[in-house]
Order: sequence, then C-alpha cells, then structure tokens
Amino acid sequence: MLEQLLLHTSTWKLAIVATAIYAIWSLVRWNKRERRIQALGGHAAVVKTYLPFGIDFVYRAITTSFRHESLEMWQDLYASARSHTVEVSLGGERMVVTEDPENIKAILATQFQDFGKGEQFHRDWHEFLGDSIFTTDGEQWHESRQLIRPQFIKDRVSDLNTFERHVAKLLDRMGGQGQSVDVKALFFRYTLDAATDFLLGKSVDSLENPQVEFAESFPEVQRIQNLWGMAGNLHRIFPRGTFRRHLKVINEFVNPYIERALLLSPEELEKRTKSDSGYTFLHALAGFTRDRKVLRDQIVAVLLASRDTTASTLSWTFYELARHPALYHKLRHEILHHVGPSQAPTYTDLKSLKYLQHVMNETLRLYPSVPYNIRCASVDTSLPHGGGPDGLSPVGIPKDTPTAYCTLNMQRRPELYPPSPAFPDILEFCPERWDVWTPKSWTYIPFNGGPRICVGQQFALTEMAYTIVRICQRFERIERRWPDGAGISLKAEIVLQPAEEVTVAFWRAEK
Repeated sequence: MLEQLLLHTSTWKLAIVATAIYAIWSLVRWNKRERRIQALGGHAAVVKTYLPFGIDFVYRAITTSFRHESLEMWQDLYASARSHTVEVSLGGERMVVTEDPENIKAILATQFQDFGKGEQFHRDWHEFLGDSIFTTDGEQWHESRQLIRPQFIKDRVSDLNTFERHVAKLLDRMGGQGQSVDVKALFFRYTLDAATDFLLGKSVDSLENPQVEFAESFPEVQRIQNLWGMAGNLHRIFPRGTFRRHLKVINEFVNPYIERALLLSPEELEKRTKSDSGYTFLHALAGFTRDRKVLRDQIVAVLLASRDTTASTLSWTFYELARHPALYHKLRHEILHHVGPSQAPTYTDLKSLKYLQHVMNETLRLYPSVPYNIRCASVDTSLPHGGGPDGLSPVGIPKDTPTAYCTLNMQRRPELYPPSPAFPDILEFCPERWDVWTPKSWTYIPFNGGPRICVGQQFALTEMAYTIVRICQRFERIERRWPDGAGISLKAEIVLQPAEEVTVAFWRAEK
C-alpha cells in the first residue's frame, strides 16, 4: 500500500510532506528544550546571528582569531549584551559563554560534578590529545592525574639541577652586547629541553639542535584544533589533511620516548621508587601501561602542559620588562641583593624574592596561560548568574550543553578591581600593585581552580622564577627592539602567546 501511495505521489508533494514533518519535529524538539531551560533557570543574553546554524558568528570568530583579536571580540559581545554571560547557537547547538567569576567558580568547583569535558570534547580532541588528562572525565581522568601528580611533589620540583643545565645553554644564546634576539623562540626551545629532561629523562637538546619540524607542527595542530572549537558542530565540514600531516610529525617526535618506556623491564621498574632521583614520568608511565597509544597520549599531554604554557609566560614577562626597563632594574636589584651576581638560587631563595613573585603574578594576571576553556554539562544544571533582566538570575544548562569560560576577559574586567584612583590602571603592567592588593576569590585563576587545578603549577612557577633570576644575574640591561607605538598581539588559542617575535637586546653585566 505504501509503495502504491509513493508511486502516485509527485516528488514535490513528498518534499512538502517531508519538510512539514521535519518542521513539526524541530518545533517539538525546540519546545521540549525550552521547557528544560526554563525549568532550570532561563536563558542568558543571546548573541544574535543572522545566517543559518550561526555561520556568521563562526566566520567572525575565526577571522578575529586570525587577526589576533579574540579578546576584543568577546569584550564587544559582552558589552553589546550588557551581560557577563551570553549564549550563542552554533550548528544548531546552544553554547553558553561566561566571564562571571561566580559562574566560573560553579563550573570549576562548587558544581564540579555537574560539568566535565564531555563525550563531544573527547571525540573532537581525540586525535591530538587522545585519552589524556585534558580530554577525559571520571575514573580515567583521576588515573591520569594520579599518574602525573608524583612528578610535581616539592622534593622533585625543588631540585633545580635540571633547570640549571638548560639555563646555561639558554644564556649563551641570548647575546649580551646589544644583539637583537627573539626570546620567544629561545624560550620555546628551552622549555622543551627542560620538560623532556625533567619528565622523560632525556632532553631533546633543541637549543643546540633546533627541532624545526616539531616546533612548526605542535603550534599548527593547536591552531587548527582551536579553530574547530570555535566552529562548534560545523567543524566536521573542515578538511583534515593539514592537521593530520602535522600530527604525524608530533607522533614521530614522541615515538623514541615510547620506545624507551617499552624497553624498561619490570625488574628495572621494581628497583626504582618514586623517591629515587632518576625516577621520571617515563618510569611511572612504563609501570602503568605497555599500551603504545596510552603512552603516546600521556606524553603529548605533558609536553603541551609543560612546554607551551611556561614558554609563553616567560615571553610575556620579558616583553613587559623590555617595555619597562626601570622595572627590570628594580627586579635585578632585588635578585643581586638577596642571591648575588652569580650564585645559583635555591628553592627557598626563589620563594623569598617578593618582587619577583609580584612580576610573575602580574604577568599571569594580564596574560593567563590558557585564555579560554570549555566544559560540558554532565547533568541538567544551572549557573548562578546571567539570567533575567538584570543578569543576576540563574541560567538553565541542560545536560550536554557546552559551557565555556573566558579567563583572559575576566581578569581584565575593570569592575573586579578596586575603584580607587590610586590603584594602577588594570591594563598597565605594574607589579607594585601586588604590594597592597590581593585579588578577590575566583577573579584571578591563571592555573584554573577546583579539583582540576593545574597539577604542574609549582613546577611552572619554579621554572619561570629560576629562569628569570639567572637571566637578570647575567644581563644588567634589556631593551626592546620593536618600533615606538607598536605592540605585540595576543594570540589566544589553546595557550596565550605573543603573535609576533619578542625581539629584545641584552647587555651583559661586567664581572
């Protein structure tokens, strides 16, 4: 009967019927979703889009990323919405984005069980980061974190010999007689060397033998992955050729470490304990699994966390110090007074250098390592702020709703700082503000917060502090080498790094 009906029905009539059925189904689905959102709290301010599936928003997000203007785009969107929490539809999927510290606190801490990375994020990032700490939830995430955590206990982080070996090579490549050097490139090579030495037991020595292919491919994979994240569900239409070509370079780079892990026998692993000086993350990995893919995923994850974030923050630090030579002089004076002109600093020295700590805090305030991040609702839930006419009512977040937060934008919100005219402009690099000011809770989160707070936080701060001290001991003066009035753009991808070279000149101190 159905076959006869179809034979006697014209194609255009079938099309009309199919369209009507789809429209009714979509309306029912939309109505059901709306009831869930309203029951949970309500909508946030909606970012208007004018093309189907939010294609115009995706285009804007991607083009502003190419121009390194993501910060300005989100500032404009929040200002236009007159809210610190907005929502946008991408590929038919609702996404909520916030710069409200109370909402961020809920996502990361007080409602931690309600938000995770989610299945969609895991699928989208699986080729790059696999089943590592950055892409998993629940027991799998907990196992990864427990595997990594012992590498960053105080006894290991406070052993500064690894940093000293590689800082010595770094300093020899920074000039000293007024030559122009791109410190960003040097810092990325230096942190790669220190990370592979400290965590994997063997440095790649890229300061001596630049890993050109890996150095190009690692950020390129991150750039493409970041663009896919902006596109939401529409990322599936993007070609994969360039991404996979660069991913192959990354995999070839980590293969020797996988082989080293597999060569470690059970007997050898039994002889080493976590307290042994030669015990590394590679030993922990080899004792945890013999699965090549698991080894690969964990190694790539720790390289991303330990190389790019620290290199970027060091680059921003010396960008600002080159812009403010008087601050460099003040920092150097503190270091010479407490440590001396050549003595290697101890872990206690690093923690006692108050102005150094202020310099690092101020850098991370203006340039948080991870500018934007995302979670996915694992249950029907809500965010405390963003709904209602005044933006102070809850926002409904049904299960599987992507929920992003903007650390970079939040840490630059003027109203989160003291209103006093005596307080330095929030966009000014001013370490002295930390003498009299402590950020309000959840308004300063350069290392995230809650149960997923960065496990390598102390490693990163120690590496940065040690590196800054040794550079300041060696060089008495720094000078920027970019034109007056020019600045360096914020390349806000997975990690916030300078978009251009950070070209400076150093003058070596007389002995």
